[in-house]
Amino acid sequence: MTDPLFQAYVRSLPVWWPYAAGTFVALLSLAATAHVVVRKRDVRAAIGWVGLIWLVPFFGVVLYAAFGLNRIQVRASELHVIRRRLPISTPAALSIARLGTASAVSADLMPLARLSEKLSGRPLLRGNRVTFLQNGDEAYPAMLEAIAGARRTVALSSYIFGDDRAGKRFVEALAAATGRGVDVRVLVDGFGARYTWPPVHKALRRAGVNTELFLPRVREAGLAFFNLRNHRKILTADGRVAFTGGMNIQARNIHADDPPHRVRDVHFRIEGPLVGQLQEAFAEDWAFTTREVLEGPDWFPSLTEVGDTTARVISDGPDGDIEIMRTVLLGALSSARESVRIVTPYFLPDPGMISALGVAALRGVRVDIVLPEHVNIWVAGWAATAQFWQVLQPGCRVHLTPLPFDHSKIMVVDRKWAAVGSSNWDPRSLRLNFELDVEVYCTKVAVALDDLVAARIAEAREITLQEVDARAMPVKIRDGVARLLSPYL
Repeated sequence: MTDPLFQAYVRSLPVWWPYAAGTFVALLSLAATAHVVVRKRDVRAAIGWVGLIWLVPFFGVVLYAAFGLNRIQVRASELHVIRRRLPISTPAALSIARLGTASAVSADLMPLARLSEKLSGRPLLRGNRVTFLQNGDEAYPAMLEAIAGARRTVALSSYIFGDDRAGKRFVEALAAATGRGVDVRVLVDGFGARYTWPPVHKALRRAGVNTELFLPRVREAGLAFFNLRNHRKILTADGRVAFTGGMNIQARNIHADDPPHRVRDVHFRIEGPLVGQLQEAFAEDWAFTTREVLEGPDWFPSLTEVGDTTARVISDGPDGDIEIMRTVLLGALSSARESVRIVTPYFLPDPGMISALGVAALRGVRVDIVLPEHVNIWVAGWAATAQFWQVLQPGCRVHLTPLPFDHSKIMVVDRKWAAVGSSNWDPRSLRLNFELDVEVYCTKVAVALDDLVAARIAEAREITLQEVDARAMPVKIRDGVARLLSPYL
């Protein structure tokens, strides 16, 4: 016989449970709203999340918990402890506090150098040799040669590491290095590893190469990590020679093989004290992923001056280093006196960066923005076109290069300063991804890169404000809708 009290409870459920559920959802929404208001730095993002939380009850809170929380910062606190355990021998370090106007940095760039040091926490290093390599035709043989010549350690980090003709050469070289006793570490982004199938990390592990994936899968890392990718490209050999830039490891970068959908890119070979900072950046990512600390002279040997380039590594990511590169780019724009040249495959600057570009142009600085005419991600290209008028109107010049698709990331200011690396001019790079760039204070390198950009401009088509305004209304609507997705492109 059923308990009368239980029967009364069951009969009362239709009456009181909606009130209980509503109260629970309201309290949950209030708690989530409080977290958004206190934690979110971007006002627009905060408004969007608050709107979603209240307009889509309960499910808005679930989405915020999945995608809106930055759990990276929890691991970042561990990373700062690890960072203190990575002493690097940098006798050539140039602390801004000790730099004078007669130093390796010209007086007009001193404010920018000071800004970058305070943001990055890394000193400028002189005595480096920096060589830029175009496409996989030049970069891959040099990188494979460095791996083949390594005797103690090899560290490789890449966003995309294809299991294709190019990738297999790297797998063979890394396996050979492991076989002769070299201590090898390979870190591939968990999402980028799956650009080809089967993913290359399986072949690397079968070959005995110590390989890890960065935030590998949703079920392991959580939905909150899905959008946060490691876009850095680093290769070091014996801690004495390094490569970095924007180039992934893919067959489409080797133009001599005439692959479909060729990609044009630039990478950089570096020797000197700067290699220590690149090794440090890799060691931090490796510790973040595995909690293994790479230390000792095999990974961090004493480095001496070998060239005449002064430079610094800048790490950027959604942890404690958030928006560092964005601020450095803004500082570079404010430092410009004559010219700014930007090459990027994806151009979706936020309002602050658009204003800085416009202000530079209105001050009389020639601002050239070089973009691929045919973008490999159509939506990103449409969104960029929707913003062109904002930089064209104050006087910036936009140049569209023909195929092959240009994946290079270069900024040159006044032919004196340059930034090269993995960061694109879009919110994903400057807020969500882990990125790495090198800022160079060297007229020789800056002039060579400026000439490279000038050659790209010579073959490009300049787009005008009149051409942008003349787009058909359906095209404008398409581009405008695409722009709304820009924070996630």
